[in-house]
Amino acid sequence: MSENILDTPIEFLKGVGPVRADLLTKELGIRNFRRLLFHLPFRYVDRSQFHQVSDIVSDAGFVQLKGEFTKVQEIGVGRKMRLSAVFEDESGRIECVWFKGAKWIKPKIHYGKTYILYGKPSLYKNTWNITHPDFESMDARRGRPEQPLQPVYSSTEKLSGKGLHTNGLMKLIQNLLPQVNGGVPETLPQWLIDKMKFPAREKAILGLHAPTDLKSIEAFRTRLKFEELFFLQLVLLLKKNQQTIELPGVRFERVGEKFNQFYAEKLPFELTNAQKRVIKEIRGDVNTGRHMSRLLQGDVGSGKTIVALICALIAIDNGFQVALMAPTEILATQHMESFTKMLEGMDVNVALLTGSVKTAARKEIHSALEDGSLDILIGTHALIEPKVKFQNLGLAIVDEQHRFGVAQRAKLWKKAALAPHVLVMTATPIPRTLAMTVYGDLDVSVIDELPPGRKEIRTVHRFDKSRLKVFQFIRDEIAKGRQIYVVYPLIEESQAMDYKDLMDGYESVTRAFPAPDYRVSIVHGKMKPEDKDFEMRQFAEGKSQILVATTVIEVGVNVPNASVMVIESSERFGLSQLHQLRGRVGRGAEQSYCILMTGEKLSNDARTRLETMCRTNDGFEIAEVDLDLRGPGDLMGTQQSGDLPLDLADLVKDKQLLVTARHIAEQVLEEDPHLDADQNRLLKEGVKRIRRGKQDWSRIS
Repeated sequence: MSENILDTPIEFLKGVGPVRADLLTKELGIRNFRRLLFHLPFRYVDRSQFHQVSDIVSDAGFVQLKGEFTKVQEIGVGRKMRLSAVFEDESGRIECVWFKGAKWIKPKIHYGKTYILYGKPSLYKNTWNITHPDFESMDARRGRPEQPLQPVYSSTEKLSGKGLHTNGLMKLIQNLLPQVNGGVPETLPQWLIDKMKFPAREKAILGLHAPTDLKSIEAFRTRLKFEELFFLQLVLLLKKNQQTIELPGVRFERVGEKFNQFYAEKLPFELTNAQKRVIKEIRGDVNTGRHMSRLLQGDVGSGKTIVALICALIAIDNGFQVALMAPTEILATQHMESFTKMLEGMDVNVALLTGSVKTAARKEIHSALEDGSLDILIGTHALIEPKVKFQNLGLAIVDEQHRFGVAQRAKLWKKAALAPHVLVMTATPIPRTLAMTVYGDLDVSVIDELPPGRKEIRTVHRFDKSRLKVFQFIRDEIAKGRQIYVVYPLIEESQAMDYKDLMDGYESVTRAFPAPDYRVSIVHGKMKPEDKDFEMRQFAEGKSQILVATTVIEVGVNVPNASVMVIESSERFGLSQLHQLRGRVGRGAEQSYCILMTGEKLSNDARTRLETMCRTNDGFEIAEVDLDLRGPGDLMGTQQSGDLPLDLADLVKDKQLLVTARHIAEQVLEEDPHLDADQNRLLKEGVKRIRRGKQDWSRIS
């Protein structure tokens, strides 16, 4: 049989026809045999055992019953109508309720016929009931091959209305399976299948539709998950090789005068071993004649900025210019202030280019860039405007890359004859497995120790009822000359959620800390930029003791004298955001504190987040917990994680499988960099399919 059978339009499968085919395409994207075959079960139910109604106990899971319907009635009208039915066996009775689909479910129920009912019982008003149970007649069961582990397929209400609920889809797939014989092309070479002791691809897919035991289901799913992860890593590593090994880069051959002067005279503190290691890694990259693409990960306050500056000086010593692109004006301005302060008295020309820069100053910057007299240009996306032309761009530093689109970054690379070396920085610690996927085409450097003299921030969780004690603690800290952040999640009152409004919070803080003894500043997103800057400046200069703010202060504020961070309604924040906010304190030599305020009612996830924050200051450990709680999509945002072609594999649950896939992909490319060997022919074809956007991963919905 030709493998083209899988390209057959779905309407030609027995049991489908034009109407159902149109619905399958619209609802699930199933337009041919292949897409139906890859509509894999998302769970299985054991249909080998039957229970009796009298067996049901309070902790019962799913049960399968055999009996008759003795009463069926529609209750309510319109959208609120539900279907209620009484199901009886020889031991007792149970009520069944369907809140949707009454119109197509009721005609399927006939008195006097024996049915098999499957669902999860719950106790309601001392009566057992099952909401939305599956059921089928004994006659239908007899007509099907014996299959103890029955697959459950995702469907929709419209499909269910046409009989294509999970059982209906199962029947279609059983009509399809006998025709597939030899029709699923293999994607992994035989040497890899043998090495991993995997089943063939076709066997894995067919086996998931008709499994014999739970062990085989796991083996089949592992094979398909590995395939997804392995090809993803191959594509990323090939891209990495093209960007580094195969893409020529400018050479920074020497460490010169400016680097040595800064190191000897200007370095504000002894570099940590982690900083020295990272600088050594970067120096190795930029002197190879190949293009550097490196991700620099470091926790808040770990000293990434000074590493970036030292790398910039190496570029300048070799006759090249440097661009530093930040996602916000606040962050770009902070970098400008840091660079200017550290380079004071040195012959290094630094400029800031953002949307706020006036036309005259902008023209001066453009001119200095083109004649080469400007060494470092710091800015926002204004750096990628067509008018911005460098004489000799050699190093591009991008801060918080995940906030920039791919097209934006590409425009920056094109501003040089040879692609500039790229150093990407992030203060958001990224779990290893996520770094392997979202940033899998970059080399990774990690600064994993804080500068000496920094004390670990003490973090505590307090309920709202302890607010007076918290206020007293704040007074004590202010009496020592310290400053306080108070952060709120909302600007306007939300009627749907019982959270404190920022303005209410500001009023309660000003009542507890009245003028003239105290000065309280406020900053939020709805303020005019000049008002926001004024309030920020008041706090930064020590003229106000308390800054009440929304999360606008998450990045871009550096006040070493601030020692307390109070986060209101902290249960509303994600772990990553809580950690970023906490990093606003602890920047001086004094002991700093983070106080997480919440109401009494907390979800399990919120408790886990708060416990994690109180237990550790390690951003990488926090990032791992965050990944477990939220998954990669929420953690990285749809812009990047949404591009991952993963349908079966899960970056949280399948961490070890990902590490294995990465390791094998690295080995393959080390021995065969372009996948030209005959034994890797299938891998090369798979990579081409992915790059064309036509890879058809096994699909789970």
